[in-house]
Amino acid sequence: MASRARVAVLRTTPATVLDDYDRLLSLAGVEAYLPADSTVILKDNISWHYPFPSANTTPWQLEGTIVGLRRRGYDKLVCVQNKTVVTNAFKGEDLNNYVPVFRRHNVPVLYNFKDGDMAWVPYEPKAEMNVLHRIYPKGIRVPDYFMGKSIVHLPTVKCHIYTTTTGAMKNAFGGLLTTNRHYTHSWIHETLVDLLHIQKEIHSGIFAVMDGTTAGNGTGPRVMKPEEKNVMLASGDQVAIDAIAAKMMGFDPLSIGYIRMAQEQGLGVGDPCEIEVVGDDISGENWHFEIGMNFHRAMGWLAWYGPTRVLQKLIFHTPLAALTYPVSEVYHDYYRWPLKERHIYERWRQETPWGKLFAEYQQRGHLR
Repeated sequence: MASRARVAVLRTTPATVLDDYDRLLSLAGVEAYLPADSTVILKDNISWHYPFPSANTTPWQLEGTIVGLRRRGYDKLVCVQNKTVVTNAFKGEDLNNYVPVFRRHNVPVLYNFKDGDMAWVPYEPKAEMNVLHRIYPKGIRVPDYFMGKSIVHLPTVKCHIYTTTTGAMKNAFGGLLTTNRHYTHSWIHETLVDLLHIQKEIHSGIFAVMDGTTAGNGTGPRVMKPEEKNVMLASGDQVAIDAIAAKMMGFDPLSIGYIRMAQEQGLGVGDPCEIEVVGDDISGENWHFEIGMNFHRAMGWLAWYGPTRVLQKLIFHTPLAALTYPVSEVYHDYYRWPLKERHIYERWRQETPWGKLFAEYQQRGHLR
């Protein structure tokens, strides 16, 4: 393992993006974090099955990482998808143009919710958990397929209504927790720290490649204001990459609970002053991002943090929970997407350099 926290950051363009991802892996020292003979899980990030800019792993991020890893001898690549109660993994990988990339580069795809692909088995962490033992008193379970394999997280640079920012650490939320992961929202920062403890115990290597070509400002992880930023980041330190991304967005990383707690518990470096940034100079970056407020955030606050928090067990730990899922689905898929976000997406696809590259992926399927 590398001895000091290092985060690689590069500015990029649509014309050079795949080559830039290759250079990014070198700058971040990927081979120091992933054993040469290991199976490498690619954990993409589908926050919304619709292809809203900044919400999901980009096809060039996925393809650039695959090509770069293969060039370094990592031949055993496997993508693992997860679902949520409001996100369809099959629809997401199709609409976001992942499927042609997987086919072109012969990357198999498994699903952590399909019994034929993997099983959820009991796991007793060696590290002391902050909250997961209390949230799951019947025992913590993880996918058996994850044990002993390396993982590369593929998040994007964006805000989040519950965690301020979301990135490498939050990306484990979908892979390592079942669809009942909403149980953890009241203790989301502690949960992310617990998950990083578990990752360090079960994976042979951990790495993250983050896309900020279009970054998400506002009430993420789905409904945001996409902003062209033309950057990419990579690191073997999950805390450090999230800290640098947060700093670029304009937040104090150590004011964000999961980053601060992860540093305090020795899981990585969250203080930007203690992180070596290599590649392009981003010392003057401050995008002045803000979370903002919308219906989804207001309802989430009431459910997880507000006065109605006392009703959580009644609503979310019983069959009544199924009645709440359509609320988010209707809000996002039948209100926000057709009436607002689809129009933003169409303008982005037609008018911006990265949107035009996305359209090229829709036409060609892959670039290499």
